[in-house]
Amino acid sequence: RIDPYGFERPHDYESYKEMMNEYVAVLNRRSLRWSRLLQESPHVEKSLTVKRYVRKGVPNEHRARIWMAASGAQERLESSPGYYRSLLAAEHRAPLRDAIRADLHRTFPDNILFRSEASLQSSLFNVLVAYGHHNKAVGYCQGMNFIAGYLIIITKDEEKSFWLMEALLARLLPDYYSPAMLGLKTDVEVLSQLVRMKSPAVGQLMAQYPGIWTLVASRWFICLYVDVLPIETVLRIWDCLFYEGSKVLFRVALTLVLHHQQEILRARCLPDLCQCFRHITGGAFSLDCHSFMQKIFSEPGSLSMTTVDKLRDRCRKQIQEDES
Repeated sequence: RIDPYGFERPHDYESYKEMMNEYVAVLNRRSLRWSRLLQESPHVEKSLTVKRYVRKGVPNEHRARIWMAASGAQERLESSPGYYRSLLAAEHRAPLRDAIRADLHRTFPDNILFRSEASLQSSLFNVLVAYGHHNKAVGYCQGMNFIAGYLIIITKDEEKSFWLMEALLARLLPDYYSPAMLGLKTDVEVLSQLVRMKSPAVGQLMAQYPGIWTLVASRWFICLYVDVLPIETVLRIWDCLFYEGSKVLFRVALTLVLHHQQEILRARCLPDLCQCFRHITGGAFSLDCHSFMQKIFSEPGSLSMTTVDKLRDRCRKQIQEDES
């Protein structure tokens, strides 16, 4: 009852196996098409064709390559030869080292690949400590361990995982992991505004509980849906995140809310609402990653980066005023 990524699945193994039996045909078709595409143009250039292919899913054997190319991480790696190794060779600051070590055994305890320091735990430590030295303003904070863990599972390469972390934390998700976490607070508020626009009834209900969006959605964003949604679904989300940017995170959140709005609207108190939000990320809807990804590009309707950027500017200014 272990999936291809090393995760034990005692509770949903049968439903996962059933889904994968159907999904494997989709994967095989996608794999053939990706192989043909990469033979024709080995250098991955952004185009409408590649965007369409990414939205339909990147096969695991090509994932590291596509993520590296689409995010700019490959270019950064090639322009900084030896940089990652130099970070590992540097003297590690004790507070950084200790904070990371404290989280190692908490990272994927249900994954057989992370069970001991002789396993992927040592790679996880290396990537996190290197990033902490690379970006001293951020250092290390909880949530980064889960992201680095997924990157290592997929790339099987520390240096690539480091540069993908750098792409995520420095460019795709700026200020999510800074000490003030202004970017994260901003995006949680942007989500609340988008829900008001897309589902006024849910927006009105949530407005009755100040701080509710921070409570239910912060973890979605800070962990990029790791340990929130099933792994196949998270990897499909990350395909689009690396290619299209952080707007995808809002599409996922909006789809979860809009698809379950009747259940959300039945909540009569704060505990009901929190329980409902825990429930909407599980079950068949999120497990069927292919169907789920089709939904995130249709169910929320149009969502331009211009709209997101305007909301971010407005929400960030409001948060800064409130905190000053």
